[in-house]
Amino acid sequence: MDPRCRLAGLFVLIFAYSFVSDFRLLGAILAFTLMLFFMSGLPIRFILQKLKLPSIIILVLVLILPFVSGQNILLDLGFISLKQEGLHAAGLIAARFLCIIITVMIVLHTAPLLTHVKAMRAMGLPWIMADMALLTGRYLEVLGSDLKRMQIAMRLRGLNASRPGLYMLRTRAWLCGSLLVRGLERADWVYRAMRLRGYGQSMAAPCEYRVTALDMAVLAASVLTAGTFTGLEIWFGL
Repeated sequence: MDPRCRLAGLFVLIFAYSFVSDFRLLGAILAFTLMLFFMSGLPIRFILQKLKLPSIIILVLVLILPFVSGQNILLDLGFISLKQEGLHAAGLIAARFLCIIITVMIVLHTAPLLTHVKAMRAMGLPWIMADMALLTGRYLEVLGSDLKRMQIAMRLRGLNASRPGLYMLRTRAWLCGSLLVRGLERADWVYRAMRLRGYGQSMAAPCEYRVTALDMAVLAASVLTAGTFTGLEIWFGL
């Protein structure tokens, strides 16, 4: 599928998900997201691994809201009460979070980063932002590789990075500082090398993508689905 149509269709769906606030539509968007996930061919274990970190961040909010937000009490535990409005808000946040995050993962992991950046460049993204996206993606991988090597070196010297304590906190601070300094030096070297090779002087490459009838049909189906969710949300809200 043309990556421009895929990006446009999936991001339209993301904005439609964020607009949904009626519980009657949550099951529909969850089912549609699961259908997209199975069509993408991504393994379930891969998605679960990627969901760990963002889920921790949202989990705190989802667990706190039912007990602090709202006035209608569903369950009184004495020192704390489960409230209807907070439970409703927590369910909405959790469902929309899962739908949006899984859809973003489908966008990011069904094609290489270079393909996505080229597609966004063909859609009008400024060249400087496209280059920044490519360099950021590339050097996040480099920093991750450097971090693994430094952690292996620490373990070989008898340091247990998982051990709590002030000493290990100071060691982790030195580790992060070293990564930042090395990253800054590497960025300066790359920038000098790019300038020496005439960076910023060449003309933009022509678009290499061609939209087919199937691409337009899939994009139209995505827009129609997003429009249906949005229209039903407005209808239920009347």
